[in-house]
Amino acid sequence: MDMRMKPTLLAMAIAATLSACAIGPDYQRPAMDLPSSYAAAPPQAVAALAAPAWWSRFNDPVLDRVMDEALKNNLDLRVAAARVTEAQAQLGLAISDQVPSVYVAGSRERNRNSESSGRSGPGQPVESTTNRLTLNVSWEIDFWGKYRRANEAARADLLSVEANRDGMRLLLSTQVAQGYFNLVALDAQIAATELAITRGQQALNLQQKRFDAGVISEFDFQQRSAEVDSARAQLPPLQSRRGQQERALNVLLGRSPRAIMDGRVERSAAFNPVTAIVVPAGLPSELLLRRPDLVEAEQKLIAANARIGVARAAFFPNITLTGLLGSESSSLGDLFSGPARIWNFAGNLTQPLWGAGRINKQVDAAEARNVQAVAQYQSAIANAFREVQDAVQAQVAAREVFELEQRRVTSLSKTWNLAKLRYENGVSSQLDVIDAERGLLLAEQNRIEAERALRAAVTDLYKALGG
Repeated sequence: MDMRMKPTLLAMAIAATLSACAIGPDYQRPAMDLPSSYAAAPPQAVAALAAPAWWSRFNDPVLDRVMDEALKNNLDLRVAAARVTEAQAQLGLAISDQVPSVYVAGSRERNRNSESSGRSGPGQPVESTTNRLTLNVSWEIDFWGKYRRANEAARADLLSVEANRDGMRLLLSTQVAQGYFNLVALDAQIAATELAITRGQQALNLQQKRFDAGVISEFDFQQRSAEVDSARAQLPPLQSRRGQQERALNVLLGRSPRAIMDGRVERSAAFNPVTAIVVPAGLPSELLLRRPDLVEAEQKLIAANARIGVARAAFFPNITLTGLLGSESSSLGDLFSGPARIWNFAGNLTQPLWGAGRINKQVDAAEARNVQAVAQYQSAIANAFREVQDAVQAQVAAREVFELEQRRVTSLSKTWNLAKLRYENGVSSQLDVIDAERGLLLAEQNRIEAERALRAAVTDLYKALGG
């Protein structure tokens, strides 16, 4: 080995050893008083929450297909994926700052000196040519760990962006599920309303014959006719809401403008039974690892903490090593011969002498951003546990309401049949039948809404638990 290169290698080894330390605070997760369990968990048993496709637990193959389309084509998810790619590139740049820069440089220079300037001595040419080919190396030693902290921050930024993408995926899946359930519910409400209109029209046709035969009065006939019109008046708003919901869901599916205006979203004809979610024991500690928004908040905190070290490193000198190895000759033919070899090694040190106040303010700003990130992280955790508790209780309440509405529909269906029988036997008036029909239609619509609300509550709980 060339003896002249040993000091260079020694200096690089010492620098690498010293750069293992990094200025600035090491990250520690903020301490928080977390609950040990959740209250008001529903009593029904359910499978584990670890399924990657939580919506599959609704046992609806159509929903599965709709969800797959949304996750493949949604435009907001494409934006989130591009941001992940950008963050990966930024991390690559941060890593590249920690390794030497190596590049090849070639030049050809031709000069002419004035004959009267004295630069051209006797026997020296007035014109000269210099050819050079070198391998150049430059390395700023990370003596204070500035680049290590920057690397730490960039890595946390990447994880934060990935968590944001996962959060958007979770949000999208819940929005698609909610929109899908809304469509199925609106289909059911329209069908129930159409059935009520059909029943009313059949009764009106019968009353028309009775009125023509003089069996009933015009009052009874008009009363029945008005009731049919009342049922028909409920249909257009439901159809309008269904169209709006279908177009909104088409947007979430990432479809084209033409498909948004003309396309139909596939859905099942009816709901399948839905199983309640039971929050497993010990979930509060696991929640920190499940929810993408909590992962994102913590990674932002890690990045802010690391950038304090980056700011503080500006107080200390920058040490840069540069060197080159190559050949230089006036003739291209002699460029690679032994006597043409050249080399150079240099160390540079720069220390800020003026502007320390500016550096102080940069450090203050970095520390302030870290304080903000701590508060945002703590707020995100508090909101996460609130959302889970709210969602657990909402699911319990929604299931109770649904079961009550089911029983109400059964009771009013029997009431309607009895009212018809009593009217046909002259025991009660037509008004009793109409009241029973109104109550049955309202109860059926309420039952459908309660079933949709139950599915929405289950979806919200999956979302609160991080999917």
